[in-house]
Amino acid sequence: MTDTLLRGRTLSFLRWPDSVDDHGAYAYEEDGGVLIRDGKIVATGAYADMATRAGADAKTIDHRPHLILPGFVDTHVHYPQLQVIASYGAELLGWLNTYTFPEESKFRDAQYGRRVARLFLDEMVRHGTTTVAAYCSVHKQSAEAFFEESHSRDMLNIAGKVMMDRNAPEGVLDTPQSSYDDTRALIGDWHGKGRQHYAITPRFAITSSPEQMEMARTLATEFPHLHIQTHLSENHDEIAFTQELYPQAKDYTDIYEHYGLMGPKTLLGHCIHLSEREADALSETGAVAVFCPTSNLFLGSGLFDYQRYRTRAKPLRIATATDVGGGTNYSMLRTMDEGYKVIALNGEKLNPFASFWQMTLGNAQALSLEDRIGTLDAGTDADIVVLDSRATPIMDLRMDTIATLAEELFLLQTVGDDRAVREVYVAGKPAKSPILTDAA
Repeated sequence: MTDTLLRGRTLSFLRWPDSVDDHGAYAYEEDGGVLIRDGKIVATGAYADMATRAGADAKTIDHRPHLILPGFVDTHVHYPQLQVIASYGAELLGWLNTYTFPEESKFRDAQYGRRVARLFLDEMVRHGTTTVAAYCSVHKQSAEAFFEESHSRDMLNIAGKVMMDRNAPEGVLDTPQSSYDDTRALIGDWHGKGRQHYAITPRFAITSSPEQMEMARTLATEFPHLHIQTHLSENHDEIAFTQELYPQAKDYTDIYEHYGLMGPKTLLGHCIHLSEREADALSETGAVAVFCPTSNLFLGSGLFDYQRYRTRAKPLRIATATDVGGGTNYSMLRTMDEGYKVIALNGEKLNPFASFWQMTLGNAQALSLEDRIGTLDAGTDADIVVLDSRATPIMDLRMDTIATLAEELFLLQTVGDDRAVREVYVAGKPAKSPILTDAA
């Protein structure tokens, strides 16, 4: 296969950046190149060096003066909620019952699921996101629709059908046995097919009976290498209701501990109101607390204490996510903009290098997939985003006064959106505007 060489300003992270002056945390080339072959990154470095390494018939795509980064990673998102975004006036439990569950009931129709899966992944790519950890609906066919669409695009995605057998309308309920049977069948059909990964997905303790949680435990025991995703401590009413349903539990987190669902591949959405014991439990098991700032603000759920969780004596592994449709947009740039504000309200400031680390390598590490995605390292999958810092008139004007890379990244984070995403590559192939790119 012909080599592809992307030329532009390359930026990839090596570790958490402590400050805007922590230049050892990232690799940056003003005139850089990313050499791609067979969907993988062969090498990244100075363009002149990469041009020497490229084959004689290599196709060079010149993205100067734009930034070339690893594709963004979204670690918690509900694909059936495309029609739920911007639903007015409710907190979590009322929002689920009024808007979300009625919409998710439509996914019993496989054709509806296929249409929404296509539109959902279109939106992800349009916003520069190349990997998601997605919740499907309770219906087996909703997960099939997602995986079929993801596989057809050769995307690396994680997904699972939700398990929920109580405290929701009949149209979005399964049973303990059917949830086990459907999940096991989906794992057999899709996990490891191409770049697809399956996540065992009990929605949250409120909608899963003890019998269903036992089925989730059985699945986790049978498939210990899989991701597990659920929700934890998003809303005060949710926490109180959960403790009523599981009175024997020490706290909300103890429920998931009891059923053997806590581990380094466990993704726990929200985690806003954790006690110190619960935070210790996450730290000790390696489970991931997923920060969903736009959703937490929109539903009035609370402020995630990002910096304290990160720096406490027993630190938490943290990821960030859009959560749509509780969230308000599909962009990881917009997500980190709101995250910056939440962190500021808690008395800290997140430097822009840390923001871009988080939505690339940081989120990849949270998914235990840093050997595949989140960097521009040789041997990793060629999932890449190209960002234009002058994409809009106000960005173009502001760039006239910007003098450093840190300032440019903060501009992209603060006012950038899908318009700043010039191109996206999935497994080395252009995914946002393939006609234009092929003609370049």
